[in-house]
Amino acid sequence: MAIYECPKCEREEFAPHRFRYHLGTACRCPVCGSYRMVRLKERDRIDQVHGGFLNLVERLVGGSKLYHCRWCRLQFYDRRKLAVEIPSPQGGGR
Repeated sequence: MAIYECPKCEREEFAPHRFRYHLGTACRCPVCGSYRMVRLKERDRIDQVHGGFLNLVERLVGGSKLYHCRWCRLQFYDRRKLAVEIPSPQGGGR
């Protein structure tokens, strides 16, 4: 799924687990890992809904929202906010 390289020692480390997409502060697609999501008000009957244990847990938690990946055309539930809704750590002031 991902390859990370240390800038100092140039050692590569592979991260083949998709569950890493469920960690972090922003919502990510559980298949491709993209941050480009759209929040949906109701389920779309054409595009498929991601089935899986973590998606089921997110749906049953209660505070989860329905999102749609623009690249995979996949719907899924997530408790986190969109990446554009999270304030920048730099503060953005001049």
